[in-house]
Amino acid sequence: MRHQPIKNKLFIENRKRLAKLLAPKSLAVLNANDVLPTNADGTLVMQPNADLFFLSGIEQEESILLIFPEAAEEKNREILFLREPNDHLKIWEGHKHTKAEAKKISGIKNVQWLSAFPMMFRALMCEAEAAYLNSNEHKRAVVEVETRDARFTRQCRRDFPLHDYRRLAPLLHQLRVVKTNLELELLKEAVDITGRGFRRLLRFVKPGVTEYEVEAELAREFIRRRGKFAYTPIVAAGKNNCVLHYLQNDQTCRKGQLLLLDVGSSYANYNADMTRTIPVSGRFSRRQKNVYNAVLRVLRSSIAGATVGKLHKEWTREAQTHMNEELLKLGLLKPSQVKRQDPDKPACRKYFMHGLGHPLGLDVHDVGDANIPFAAGTVLTVEPGIYLPDEGFGIRLEDDIVVTEDGPVNLMDKIPIEPDEIESIMNR
Repeated sequence: MRHQPIKNKLFIENRKRLAKLLAPKSLAVLNANDVLPTNADGTLVMQPNADLFFLSGIEQEESILLIFPEAAEEKNREILFLREPNDHLKIWEGHKHTKAEAKKISGIKNVQWLSAFPMMFRALMCEAEAAYLNSNEHKRAVVEVETRDARFTRQCRRDFPLHDYRRLAPLLHQLRVVKTNLELELLKEAVDITGRGFRRLLRFVKPGVTEYEVEAELAREFIRRRGKFAYTPIVAAGKNNCVLHYLQNDQTCRKGQLLLLDVGSSYANYNADMTRTIPVSGRFSRRQKNVYNAVLRVLRSSIAGATVGKLHKEWTREAQTHMNEELLKLGLLKPSQVKRQDPDKPACRKYFMHGLGHPLGLDVHDVGDANIPFAAGTVLTVEPGIYLPDEGFGIRLEDDIVVTEDGPVNLMDKIPIEPDEIESIMNR
């Protein structure tokens, strides 16, 4: 693992919280993600299963976690199954966890090799009345490739057709959306790495550099600090500012343009998500700065509005109302357009067409139910924008915040965002 060791208290507490939500005489099973193929004999780097990591800290392929709080034998209430190391794997793939290492990482006392799983699972299923099985239930997921969890569910239903099967995902969503202090420590490290990368760019960007060179500078800063890209970075100059998911990163940054940077570091599988828009030449034009400050005001009012008990749709509606006001001041909307707007399609959507923010954590678009009011410990992105393709530029700003009982806390308050500060750093 690239990151520093994590206190296993995080995973121990997460398992305890899950155990309290399981029905009586129930067990739960979670599988690692597959190692996915590319072409020929190639494979992608495995992305750890977020739920498995959340409960165990294990990032190794083919791992299985079984939780059975009421198992007759205490040792069977938490079991971790791993690939057994051997000389062949050591030569071709490198080190695999020993049982002692896995116990230290996870805090699970009973660690077994995968070969023991079939018989142990059968014995425990005969003891249980219900089984919680996992799946990807993110509302925006497009699931085209069958997962290990899906194959396991099919096998369970075939081998144990009379059991009561239940969905594990809603319980994990409920737990994961509210971050513990230990999780916030890891998120803050990801944010700190992201901020350092951005400061590096402020000293690097100038007319003539390419978008991919900017991406390379970020990669250097992230990787040298034990991080990695949380997602494919958006490095968009000029008219590319207005392409929401621009990923080419192959154009030259030119004098007078803006450079939109939607980037974030991942640290220990926890993700930051930041957007900044900066002037390639080191100075905003008057028009650019006016639009920038309008977006910044919406950002700050939206951060202040992210309070305990508020619904996501109410929060978004408040931001859209404020954005309408800013667009009126900029001359981009007319009062009649706002007056006649469809409440479900506010006038500002012509220039601010995406969502205000999303949960953040082990996934960049983290799990959570948007129909449940914000709770203390919820981590959100806040990302308003104004896009003006006819004028050749767009501006988006994004910070990561924690909702608390005492009001929202901005995790990115140390990362430059004021236009004057950005200009000052770029022109030193």
